[in-house]
Amino acid sequence: MDRFMQAAIDEARQGIAEGGIPIGSVIVHQGQIIGRGHNRRVQQGSVVLHGEMDAFENAGRQPAAVYRDCTLYTTLSPCPMCSGAILLYGIETVIVGENKTFMGDEDLLRSRGVKVTVLQDQTCIQMMQDFIALKPALWNEDIGV
Repeated sequence: MDRFMQAAIDEARQGIAEGGIPIGSVIVHQGQIIGRGHNRRVQQGSVVLHGEMDAFENAGRQPAAVYRDCTLYTTLSPCPMCSGAILLYGIETVIVGENKTFMGDEDLLRSRGVKVTVLQDQTCIQMMQDFIALKPALWNEDIGV
């Protein structure tokens, strides 16, 4: 397994260990993780801290040229909010762990020139299937249902 997707999975596992939703993300620039995060909506009482948004927050203020040269790894297909941030900051490549349990705005990303690769990683799929079965109401809240 790619070490950066593994780092995103580790973030997702941290989220579930904290009582949150198991979605993790890392932002990689020139072979180094510059931001990592996991869904912390429950832990922080936040409306916006999805895994990708937490990774952006932890990467902090970067020049646009840095973000344009980054790859974002996420365990789950990015929702409209996270896809918007990916577009806003010019991330050119997104590696998605899986999109079987949730299909985000991959078509929008692709239509705007973002290279999106979906791995259908069994660990990511199982993590989300187990979580959704255990806490369907929390999952629905997270995706706005």
